[in-house]
Parts: sequence; C-alpha cells; structure tokens
Amino acid sequence: MSAGRTSGGRGARGPRRPVDQARRAAYDALRSVHAAGAYANLALGEILDRRHLDDRDAALATELVAGTCRLEGTYDAVLEAAAGRPLSSLQPAVVDVLRLGAHQVLSMRTPTRAAVDSAVDLARSAIGERVTGLVNAVLRKVAAQDLDGWLDQLAAGRTGTAELAVRTHHPLWIAQAYVDVLGDEAVEALQADNVAARPTLVVRPGLAERDELVDAGAVATIYSPYGAVLEGNPADVAAVREGRAGVQDEGSQLVALALFRVEAPAGRWLDMCAGPGGKAALLAGLARDRGEDLLASELQEHRAALVAQSLRGYDPPIGVLCADGTRPAWAAQAFTRVMLDAPCTGLGALRRRPESRWRHSPEDVDELAPLQAQLLVSAIRSTAPGGVVAYVTCSPHEAETEDVVQAVVEETGVELLDAPALLPEVPDCGRRDPWGGERFVQLWPHRHRTDAMFLALLRVR
Repeated sequence: MSAGRTSGGRGARGPRRPVDQARRAAYDALRSVHAAGAYANLALGEILDRRHLDDRDAALATELVAGTCRLEGTYDAVLEAAAGRPLSSLQPAVVDVLRLGAHQVLSMRTPTRAAVDSAVDLARSAIGERVTGLVNAVLRKVAAQDLDGWLDQLAAGRTGTAELAVRTHHPLWIAQAYVDVLGDEAVEALQADNVAARPTLVVRPGLAERDELVDAGAVATIYSPYGAVLEGNPADVAAVREGRAGVQDEGSQLVALALFRVEAPAGRWLDMCAGPGGKAALLAGLARDRGEDLLASELQEHRAALVAQSLRGYDPPIGVLCADGTRPAWAAQAFTRVMLDAPCTGLGALRRRPESRWRHSPEDVDELAPLQAQLLVSAIRSTAPGGVVAYVTCSPHEAETEDVVQAVVEETGVELLDAPALLPEVPDCGRRDPWGGERFVQLWPHRHRTDAMFLALLRVR
C-alpha cells in the first residue's frame, strides 16, 4: 500500500509529533503480551509504575490495553479484511499498532483522523518510517464502517453459536462451552465477559474488619461478609498496603466461605494449589478463628513466594510449602478441610484476563482435565474420613468441572454434598450434577457480578 498522502487526513510523511505516553505504554504492554506471553494487567502495571504516568494517561493506557486484548480476535478479522492479507504476513509489532488503532477507531470516541494519525505516529516512533503508509491505509479502510457494520460482515452466513461467538467477541469453542452449560442464557454471560471487573477487596479475618475498607471508600460486597468493591487503586488503602487485606474476586471469597461453613471434624486445613495466595489468606484467618490451622502448598517457587507474602500478617506464621500436589509431601489423611483450586483454563475470569480468550485452545482443556482429576484424587487421599474437599475451578467448562467430579466420585466413592445450601444468601447459584441433583455451585458474572467460579464439595467416607 502507498506510503503517500490519503484523502481526508495527514499522510504518513506528515510533520513528526512525539507519541503520547499513554499510547506508547499501551503498545509496549501489548508487545509484552504477544512476544513474551505476559498477562496484560501485570505488564501494563509494571510499565505504569516505572514511567509514572498521571491518572488520566494511566486510565487511557488501561482502556487501550484491556479493550484491545478483549476484542483482539474481532479486530484481527477486521484488519485482515481491510489489509487484504493475513496478519501473519505482517511484522508482529505492526499488528499491535494496528490493533490499538482499530480499538480507537471502532470502540472509543476518538475521532477517526486523530486515531489514525496517533497510530501512524506510534508506528513511526516504535518501528520506523517504512511502515507508516501501511498503517495509515489499513486503518482508513477500517474506519469505512462502524463496529456493528464490521460485525454484520464478519457474521454473514453464520448462525447459532457461530454467530453468537462473532457478535460477543469470543472464540467459537468458548462460546460453545458457555452454551453447553447455560443454553440461551449464554448470550448474557458472554456479554458480561466484555465488561471490565472492578477491583474487589477482601479482609484477612483477625487482621482487619470490612468497616475499615468501607471507611476507605469501598462499598461492601453483596454476598461475602469479608469483601468490598473499590473504585480506585487498591494500593491507596492502608489495610492492603499493610497486608491486612488483599484483592480477591467475591466469587473466590464465596467458595472459601462454603468450605468454612461445611460440617467437618476439627483439624488442620490444606490449600493444595495455593498460588497466588488469596484463598489461603482468607482460609487461614477463618481457620485461626476456630483455633485450627492451615498449610498452604504451591508447586511453583515464585507463586509460593506470593502465597507467603499474602500470609505475612499472621502470627504465628502460616506454613507455606513448595510441593507437587500430585505427589504429596504430607501424610495421607492429614487434613480435615482441603481447598483444591485446580489449574484450569480460566474461562470464568475473562473479565479480568481479557487476553486469555485468545490465548487458550480446546487442546488446553484436553491437557488440563487429566491433571485436575489427578489432583482431586490426591486431595481426597489427603483428607481424613469425615473431612471435606472443595474442588474449585475458575472455568465453567463441562470437561473441567462436572466431568472431572463425576469420574473421581465414581472412582473413589466420596459423597457429593449440597454446596448451594451452604451459600443461602446467593440466589440462583446451583448447577445440575450428573446424578440428577443441583449440588454444584456455579457463579456467573451476569447473575452474581463475580467470576464464573465452579464449586463441588466432596466428603470423604
């Protein structure tokens, strides 16, 4: 495509202008996501901390990164149509500039000329003059119609779940996984994935009270007695800075609360896959409140360090072990309550991890399900008779939830408990189980304003 001027805007060889800090920060974060596999929020957070952007620029960079990642698959399809070639034929850095530009053109209130010109400036600064003509031309073609027009074009000839996937900005396999569980209600859940979650805080029981968070400007959560929703930076809250509170979705708080409430013998508790430590910190306070104690175990050393950091306020210290849950470093039947928040695809937290929907594939489910079952069997063997295991995933996918539980229940003979009965304050949270009951808990962003957490409670006989 020509590098010269185009009608209606400044050409690629127009006057040079410095690239604004927000767009450069967003671009650098996207490059970390795509080149290094970083999480978008963590990559951008590190950049913002280093560069000290003001609140306005930080908010713009956050919207650019989160919004671009969330609709990445849609933007890629639009850009390929506008460019007339596969994006794989372009330099990856150029693709990220185009994605940022597409987000501004199609989903923000940025005037078309300003959005295109800022992308050209960014391309010139970050990559070089040679690519500016391409960026200019492609984005002007993108701007030829609005997002709804592009979605109509992309969805043409598709019906049912295939059309739903396009219009809600999800890969087909994820849309199908939601439809398998929710049926027609899946459209609401998928749309909720596209609304950014607000930071939710949680107190460490025994170290802080929720009133302290409310006094700091947070609003008490609807269901969890330990949480509060914050509009702003959690680091501005003293209890968070001091380790007496942390950041944790209300859904994660509720599954921990269910394990706390279930009847079980007194004894030691285990958080088996504890990283990064949010549930362990809540469970530790709840256990100590009963005169019991918790051991937190995590396979990866850097995540075990995060667990220890989350537990730093408790005295005497909570034990943290770096160990493989499939090969326990503890004796069999050593615990009376076990939390297994199993490694999963994270399809229930797409509000918080907008890049995840494009990063995972059905093959990931195939790889994870056997590990999830192996960990669950290990958790059951680690639990004393009469004790309870909480099997938790941040994914509603059938293969990661009910299929795993059914296989392990049939293998081990454990009893499936009525988990929704332990959360009576949470409406419409039951999910059908394979034996004709509704004994699973399934939380949803569109119903409960939480991540889509799954919970099964299993009593060891």
